[in-house]
Amino acid sequence: MADLAAVKARQQGAWSSGDYAVIGTTLQIVGENLCEALDLHAGSRVLDVAAGNGNATLAAARRWCDVTSTDYVPALLEKARARAKAEGLDVTFQTADAEALPFADKSFDAVLSTFGVMFTPDQGKAAAEMLRVLKPGGRIGLANWTPESVIGQLFATLGRHLPPPAGVKSPALWGTRARLSELFEDAAAIETTKRSYTFRYRSPAHWLDIFRTWYGPVHKAFASLPDDAARAALERDILAVINRSNRAEDGTLVMPSDYLEVIVTAR
Repeated sequence: MADLAAVKARQQGAWSSGDYAVIGTTLQIVGENLCEALDLHAGSRVLDVAAGNGNATLAAARRWCDVTSTDYVPALLEKARARAKAEGLDVTFQTADAEALPFADKSFDAVLSTFGVMFTPDQGKAAAEMLRVLKPGGRIGLANWTPESVIGQLFATLGRHLPPPAGVKSPALWGTRARLSELFEDAAAIETTKRSYTFRYRSPAHWLDIFRTWYGPVHKAFASLPDDAARAALERDILAVINRSNRAEDGTLVMPSDYLEVIVTAR
């Protein structure tokens, strides 16, 4: 069995390295689409879990919801706070662990997470916490990378170079209907829609440079490898994934990556 507390500590260190906000802001459209899929109403009490730099947070706040935005990396919440301030949006920010949410039972009308809660080491506990704080009839909205997506393949590639701890399930399982049915077996309904987000960068090398510099798990992976040869091998394997998925023919990067949009309705 994995020491999940130790895994979480390492994950927190990884996400605290680099600056996820550099990548996160490019994914804003996913938060907007998720809030539309949830059909949020003004005045709803909304919780964003593992909010990062606040994409879903801002999308809900723009719809006049009463939003509480949480993450276990305070620096990312500060980036989200700055974005909210720049837009004049009233949002409550609070450092919190997705596996131990500091809120009372049945507190929220909706709970959101875009590419966030899927990375928790104890998946069952995170899912149970989201259901716990949700009002009866309330809904959870998730955007999760699928195993076949570019990001799913990226994490599989990282795992071949730096094997993950035994007993820790892949985050990409959140992008499968089977795993969602296990995690939310007590829910009234689970609806899933396959969607795609397109990464657009100057080139494949530009994408890798941005992710290697700013995306915590990739940044940490390169830093953890023992020598230049190992780092070069990881770079080759990541570029191979990117080049297979790139549909641009002009030297730039236009790379679709599938994700699962999920709506879970509480009993």
